[in-house]
Amino acid sequence: MPAIVNINTKTRVRVNNPLANDPFFRQFFGLQNMPRERVEQSLGSGVIIDAAKGYVITNNHVIQGADDISVTLHGDRTVQGKLIGSDAESDIAVVQIPADNLVALPLADSSRLRVGDFVVAIGEPFGLGQTVTSGIVSAVNRSGLHGLGYQNFIQTDASINPGNSGGALVNLRGELVGINSAIYSPSGGNVGIGFAIPSNMAADAMRQLVTTGRVRHGSLGLAVQNLSPEIAQQLGVKADQPGVVVTQVRADSPAANAGFQQGDVIVAANGRAVTNEDDLRTVEGVSTIGSNIDLKVLREGKALTLSTRLAAESISASDGAKLDARLAGAELADAGERVRREGLRGGVSVLRVAPGSRAAKNGLKQGDVIVAVNQVEIGALADLKPLATTPVRQLQLAIVRGGRLAFLQMQ
Repeated sequence: MPAIVNINTKTRVRVNNPLANDPFFRQFFGLQNMPRERVEQSLGSGVIIDAAKGYVITNNHVIQGADDISVTLHGDRTVQGKLIGSDAESDIAVVQIPADNLVALPLADSSRLRVGDFVVAIGEPFGLGQTVTSGIVSAVNRSGLHGLGYQNFIQTDASINPGNSGGALVNLRGELVGINSAIYSPSGGNVGIGFAIPSNMAADAMRQLVTTGRVRHGSLGLAVQNLSPEIAQQLGVKADQPGVVVTQVRADSPAANAGFQQGDVIVAANGRAVTNEDDLRTVEGVSTIGSNIDLKVLREGKALTLSTRLAAESISASDGAKLDARLAGAELADAGERVRREGLRGGVSVLRVAPGSRAAKNGLKQGDVIVAVNQVEIGALADLKPLATTPVRQLQLAIVRGGRLAFLQMQ
């Protein structure tokens, strides 16, 4: 329990009222003291992983967009947290706190978990204070959940409620086996179906965040879509055959080198059934870069197995200051696979924003996805390059943050 912390975040959100920008209306309607921003608060949990360096691991959705991170330790001591890095795809973030008499939780090998193993969940649900619940591992390698990133969850019936996110799932040896992340609940409360990110996956993401500030995910170089009965008929496949059909093979990619062709139907990856696009993306996201992946494919009515080595997803990145001075302090990149999962047609991800920078003062936050500039849709980083050669007087960004669309007027 001393290794589990409470995380309280504050996010300042601009209140965009056109009347507030007009001096006449401000005076006439008495809006001089009208607040230009509101403060949103969020509660979650975290786990101390490195006591010497003060590293705390939690969920990305606990701290996403936060301007202030307060961490309350066991014994009610509160310290200020510094965000080291976060990754929306794996839903992992690392926060650093002052390393003073901290206690860390040892990591277990989550691949050794079996259905029926006893586990204990520790966190701070509903802000009540540290709470311990117990249960068993209900399932492993769980995926197919709507609205979440890369999925390889541990499912447990240990009670997990709002505020538990980022807390610990431990075995009976007191070792961390998972980071509590989500629940399935028609009512919003616990119904005995909770999900945790395996410790192996969380630890790998943490190592990359601490080292480079970002997480590199794997890519096979394939564009796919779900196999429909109509497409299956055209390809000579059974109408009820689950799988995905290859629509594009990127040149010089692992898939191209393995011999993939447009029209191939992928039905399994490393022995796990591939029934839809998310199944394949999960394999790419949770597998180690450089690892071998065996894919079972149907081609012209024949079954074959193609082996390939997973490569890092190629993402174009740029310093915001090189595009426009009002973006100074922001590191931008193509949104990659995240765009597809969030239902967007394109976009530019904000990888990080330097504290106190011009971009930060303008309200841009790490994890934002820029989808339009001055009401013109943005599909990729290349669409922002004209800003560097043709400056614009006004710069308005349409961004997606936490699943919501917002507008920022860059000054």
